[in-house]
Amino acid sequence: MIRYTKGSATPRDVQIGLNIREARNLALISQQELARRIGITFQQIQKYESGKNRVAASRLEHIARALDMPLMWFFSEGE
Repeated sequence: MIRYTKGSATPRDVQIGLNIREARNLALISQQELARRIGITFQQIQKYESGKNRVAASRLEHIARALDMPLMWFFSEGE
């Protein structure tokens, strides 16, 4: 069983962050605009995209809606 310390990013967390960045770039919007759409700071978007902070399920749902992407898209492994 793999154990992670509280607050440490897992490989899945990092991949979700990369997928958020990719979706945002595909939507042609800035970190500032995405942050405005979901009511947080652009610094928090930076932390999500870098994998520094984990994204709560409810927050990921807001991000998916703001970017008009299916929620499960963020769980893909990328190419």
